[in-house]
Amino acid sequence: IQHYLRDKSPSVRIPRNWLAMDRQATKVIQDLRAKLKRKPTDLEVASALDISLDQWHEIQLACRNRAPLSLDAPVQDEADGATCLGELVPDSQYRSFQLAQEDQIRLQQALAKLEEGTRKVLEFVFLCDLTQKETAERMGISAVTVSRRVKKGLKSLQKIME
Repeated sequence: IQHYLRDKSPSVRIPRNWLAMDRQATKVIQDLRAKLKRKPTDLEVASALDISLDQWHEIQLACRNRAPLSLDAPVQDEADGATCLGELVPDSQYRSFQLAQEDQIRLQQALAKLEEGTRKVLEFVFLCDLTQKETAERMGISAVTVSRRVKKGLKSLQKIME
């Protein structure tokens, strides 16, 4: 029973009395339309149901939004014509990805401005993830020199990137 209820029940649960009110509103709207010879206003529907206008708006919104909407659903866009809903939803991850790409470009430009030896030391230590000792062996210099170049290079990068 639990599996059935979990799999078959709607993802958004609307209070039972709101669903009953929505069904009742359908009948009230038909009656008012016949009586008034026009579409009734929300205020008229709410007063016929004997509820407040705000409560009627909440019920309408809940019933409109009870079914999930696919991000691939087509949407009319004024500028481009038809597009899908997913393209209109802002993506915060994209912005952070874009910033990371911009930072990477700035870092590459700043590295290019450094002295070649200092740049190589920083690339080995930070980009190739080598220890200072391994970097010293590869470059044929002492570990102390590598340490000094790392310190000097980081200060230079900080100044360049500000």
